Amino acid sequence: MKNTVVENAPPEVGVALQRLRLARGLTLEDLSRIAGVSKSMLSQIEREKANPTIAITWRLANALGVGLGELLNSSAPEMETIRLLEPHETPTLPGNHAGYMLRILGPMELAGKFEWYELQLASKGELASSPHDPGTTEHLTVISGSLELEVGNQIKKIKTGGSARYSADLPHAIRNPGKTEARALLVVVHR
Repeated sequence: MKNTVVENAPPEVGVALQRLRLARGLTLEDLSRIAGVSKSMLSQIEREKANPTIAITWRLANALGVGLGELLNSSAPEMETIRLLEPHETPTLPGNHAGYMLRILGPMELAGKFEWYELQLASKGELASSPHDPGTTEHLTVISGSLELEVGNQIKKIKTGGSARYSADLPHAIRNPGKTEARALLVVVHR
């Protein structure tokens, strides 16, 4: 009997997943947190012991900031001078229960070091955060609407075009007291 290669074999997602994760300086734990996929599942995928569903593959591609095709391609991609992201490729953290949406604008390899987001807050929406690691700071610039910022026991109002810089190693919350949606850029610097 002759050995034949199956030409329609499924893609080896694990090879591409590991290459992309390592290129971004992410641990399995980092990617697990960002993508919402268990660390053990990620490990199995990378070792080609498990095949991810389309939904998991989509979540991983979004978390890594790549298209599905790049994750399904196990060969190394050609170097690009300019890498464009389509709007649907920008990972988002929906907080519908609290009236906010965060679009992750920064590259995943900087997560935990330097992060930037577009924040959309519905009327009466709130993004409340527990204290981050010691020395972490946040920089908030209002693009439209106005926001209320509470850090520790201090509260300040920020108008369109205004910025606030504050310690994020204290409990803090960003609120939209207005009647229309507010938008802001949020930069987080970890020390």
